[in-house]
Amino acid sequence: MADAKVIPFDDDRSRSGGGSRPARRRTGAAGSGARGDGATAAVSALPGGRLPEPSEGAPEAPEGAAAGAQQPRQPQEAQEPLPSAAGEAGGTGGSGWDRRIAGGLAFLRRRVTGEYEVDEFGYDKELTDQVLMSALRPLAEKYFRVEVKGVENIPSEGGALIVANHSGTLPLDGLMLQVAVHDHHPAERHLRLLAADLVFHLPVVNELARKAGHTLACAEDAQRLLELGEIVGVMPEGFKGIGKPFGDRYKLQRFGRGGFVSTALRAGAPIVPCSIVGAEEIYPMIGNAKTLARLLGFPYFPITPTFPWLGPLGAVPLPTKWTIQFGEPIPTEAYPPEAAEDPMLMFNLTDQVREQIQHTLYKLLVQRRSVFF
Repeated sequence: MADAKVIPFDDDRSRSGGGSRPARRRTGAAGSGARGDGATAAVSALPGGRLPEPSEGAPEAPEGAAAGAQQPRQPQEAQEPLPSAAGEAGGTGGSGWDRRIAGGLAFLRRRVTGEYEVDEFGYDKELTDQVLMSALRPLAEKYFRVEVKGVENIPSEGGALIVANHSGTLPLDGLMLQVAVHDHHPAERHLRLLAADLVFHLPVVNELARKAGHTLACAEDAQRLLELGEIVGVMPEGFKGIGKPFGDRYKLQRFGRGGFVSTALRAGAPIVPCSIVGAEEIYPMIGNAKTLARLLGFPYFPITPTFPWLGPLGAVPLPTKWTIQFGEPIPTEAYPPEAAEDPMLMFNLTDQVREQIQHTLYKLLVQRRSVFF
């Protein structure tokens, strides 16, 4: 049996149309098809050859070719047409929704797989930005129509302690304060609120509070956050402020023993007084069922014109008009470290902060046209 003749696959002589390679070289040769008028000459196949297919691609035209010259790559470019102006205008909304859906799916994937970060206090920045803030923002902008003033008094970087009045039967003022700091500050800073023990004993609320950046109202946690450069919020009135009767609205209660001042002095962080108008009227508290409050373990059980008479509907807050104003910061970095142990200094600074908040509350009330407008 005769030996078979092996024909190499890379032998151009074994292929039909052996002139196809020279045809490709002619297409891309610099100046090979140029004419005197600057136009590119049409390329034809050599005898027995073929023109390059659009899928094979061709080198780009030489530099200096005329802008209107016919280019050999035109058939290939025709396969990927650019969107027209009308198509772009009509597809803007769709592209926005596509991006939102893709972002939402990526967010869900990270939540399911656990590919997200929380800090040592349990704060989940991604969840707060994308879910919690998105849920609270319509309440602040559309329902309470919160007007924010003096946000420039909050530093753009470094720690600061925001001290605000507390009211409203339910602590919605703290949540609205958190939205105001994030949405109106140029640096979109996050407010880390100090909350009472009760918040962290309630199911569901406990987990959400931790995720939103709230932490226990103790000096150690507050100082740690300030040293990390966070904006910390405290409402020294506590339950005395939030559970006071409607007749005492906008009358500041006792600010405790000045523990927040001591914390700010140790951290060297400025104190920013904050006054909130509008929260007092969302649940006008006309009574307190103390016996029921003791049975439930609550500091008070509010009775309002709508609750508990209307059931769950009575828990809907009244749509009052809010104003949140941040006052001039009180610096503390000039004080020596031992100043945090000086009771007279703490008393004076506490009284200064309280008086500034009370004075601003009166001024805002005088300027207010109506509770609802």
